[in-house]
Amino acid sequence: MRWLLALLCITTLGLAQASTAPTLRGKAIDKVLVVKSERKLHLLGRGEVLKTYRISLGKQPAGAKLREGDSRTPEGFYWIDWRKTSDKYNLSMHISYPNARDAANARKKGVSAGGMIMIHGTPLDDEYPEWFFSTLDWTEGCIAMRNTDMREVWNLVQDGTLIEIRP
Repeated sequence: MRWLLALLCITTLGLAQASTAPTLRGKAIDKVLVVKSERKLHLLGRGEVLKTYRISLGKQPAGAKLREGDSRTPEGFYWIDWRKTSDKYNLSMHISYPNARDAANARKKGVSAGGMIMIHGTPLDDEYPEWFFSTLDWTEGCIAMRNTDMREVWNLVQDGTLIEIRP
């Protein structure tokens, strides 16, 4: 009988969360796909691309992140695991880098894999307007977006969403 009650509670909780999840064109975002070579971030719902954004990458965009400080954006499967507001970059969503493979590769090389890889906005800077940042790869390995795009992604993508970063 307890298991039936537990199942009922879990089902009710799942339905309640699903009904409050943000949607785009009536579909929940269940995956974020980044294609580095295209400088695009796609929001997907059940395999369908629902919206696409232009992004900037790390200063060394070719290849997967190998170690802390290499200015590369990672490649692989991760999760959006937490978020915060940022004085420097407006809004930011943390990517669960390094995954087990990244950590093992770094250990083999005797280096730190690094961390704090985020999807974030662009600096609010009087000297450099926002459009300046969208025309180049300028981060230390993060994925950067225009602030209006970042606000939209912040509202559409929930913590716990899968993110795949492809070359």
